[in-house]
Amino acid sequence: MFTLVVVGLLGGLITSLSPCILPVLPIVLAAGMTSSPTPSGATVAAGAPAGAAAQAPKNPPLVRYRSRVRQPLLVVTGLVVSFSLATLFGSLVLSSLDLPQDTLRDAGIAVLLLVGIGLLVPKIGDLLERPFARLQRRAVRPGSQGLGLGLALGLVFVPCAGPVLAAIAVVGATHRVGISAFILTLAFAIGIAIPLLVFALAGEQASRRIGVFRRRMREVRLGGGVLMIALALAIAFNLTDGLQRLVPGYTSTLQNKIESNASAERQLHKLTSTTKGVPMMLTTCQEGASNLRNCGPAPDFAGISTWLNTPDGKPLSLASLKGHVVLLDFWTYSCINCQRTLPHVEAWYKAYHDAGFDVIGVHTPEFAFEHVTSNVASAARSMGVKYPIAIDNDYGTWNAYNNQYWPAEYLIDAAGNIRHIVFGEGDYSSTENLIRQLLTAAHPADQLAKDTGVADMTPTEPQTAESYVGYEESQNAAQSLVQNELVNYQLPATVQPDTFALGGNWKDGAQQATAGTNAKLAINYQGKAIYLVLGGEGNVTVTVGGRTRTVKVSGVPRLYTLNQTTKSERHVLTLAATPGIQAYDFTFG
Repeated sequence: MFTLVVVGLLGGLITSLSPCILPVLPIVLAAGMTSSPTPSGATVAAGAPAGAAAQAPKNPPLVRYRSRVRQPLLVVTGLVVSFSLATLFGSLVLSSLDLPQDTLRDAGIAVLLLVGIGLLVPKIGDLLERPFARLQRRAVRPGSQGLGLGLALGLVFVPCAGPVLAAIAVVGATHRVGISAFILTLAFAIGIAIPLLVFALAGEQASRRIGVFRRRMREVRLGGGVLMIALALAIAFNLTDGLQRLVPGYTSTLQNKIESNASAERQLHKLTSTTKGVPMMLTTCQEGASNLRNCGPAPDFAGISTWLNTPDGKPLSLASLKGHVVLLDFWTYSCINCQRTLPHVEAWYKAYHDAGFDVIGVHTPEFAFEHVTSNVASAARSMGVKYPIAIDNDYGTWNAYNNQYWPAEYLIDAAGNIRHIVFGEGDYSSTENLIRQLLTAAHPADQLAKDTGVADMTPTEPQTAESYVGYEESQNAAQSLVQNELVNYQLPATVQPDTFALGGNWKDGAQQATAGTNAKLAINYQGKAIYLVLGGEGNVTVTVGGRTRTVKVSGVPRLYTLNQTTKSERHVLTLAATPGIQAYDFTFG
């Protein structure tokens, strides 16, 4: 535990001196400089005219000192609290409330904008400060919204990633927060807070000691408001990322020495290991075997937030399914590979359910929009999925099986042991044959229905590999993609095989590219069919082989078929997207 505290504290200190601090540093400085808009010892009565100072005697030195450090301390305290809680529990709270994963960040930006406006407009600032007064008729202290400002700042603060922050992110995203993870997060946040508090106090001291600040406190307050609004908008539109990339990572070497030594790695690994509790036989079991294997007891469901297609949404357990043959299908609804597997899984469920066969679809999301339960429910209805679905937004069951693939099938016998594992598409006849063997062993007297005979649509011809448009997973881009910035790309005259290129204005995010004006995309692919996950509202005009068609895009992001032919051929497809259209991921058939 001591090692975690030391590593977390030092990691936070190094992070707070790194280039990633730049977006929030001006706000912290501005908070310190605008903390004392009235003469020393004076307060403004609630509802008093803007700029009016209360007629009060000067406070003693200790009281004046406490007043000066109050706003910087509240700002940094708020940042520490909100950053720690949002990192560890933000995903859990948002998913439980069915809110988008960027809701907290948006709320933080909104508060920063309000505080900036409050600095520009005294009446609005007074309204924002009043809730922080202990009693309604008590004097309102200037800058008393500091805690709220700090809380908002923590929601938009994205520190540089290192081993410590990666460990915190994993335990937060997988909701495996224990006392060790909490202490590590707190130590890391305190390490960040110490230099930030120094910066904030430096701003406060500068505003008091430099004569021009004392004489022009109103102008300083206005300037702070403009700066806060400008930086809030810059953070909202990811305009600060370019600045961070231009500044060399001058703390990287020190960070590696502190966070990546053997002792630190052992402690961090204990927090993030996904194989903890996974049966050894499961981790070494042969995937795709043609006959039944003994892969050990099946781990029960873990971290499931919601159940779909069960009576009254009641949860299931593997213990309650003892005596049944069970197929666990790890999937995500926009995955074309999963969609091609579904007809087989659905047919098996329909044919063998009455004979004691159950399917549980474990929906573990790949994209942020797939965390939204209503999106999953809508997609499941449209695809005709009737069997129970476990919403695994926290990766609890995924990690319990140490799974790494979409789709992935785990076949469990009537005694609760895993007997067959297969990753990806194909070989459906072998899986169905093994299902029948387990059902016959469990219920020898029952007569099984005939094989389902669903055609295997797994592509066997050469085809282009899956191609992500977002920079996080993009490997097939023909250009250098600029992260999180609206860029006017030049579409090349020729697109090389199995690559794509952008033209016109696009903003490339981690998971998707968002179209601006004159947005075009060209892809040179091979296959019978080409699919693309699209989001937003608008149209996509597709041209391939001299033919043009328009695809209307609306609703939640989902998979759209752009072109389909009878045989696998090479094509160059171009598309033009109206502004706001989001392109996620190309897949092929």
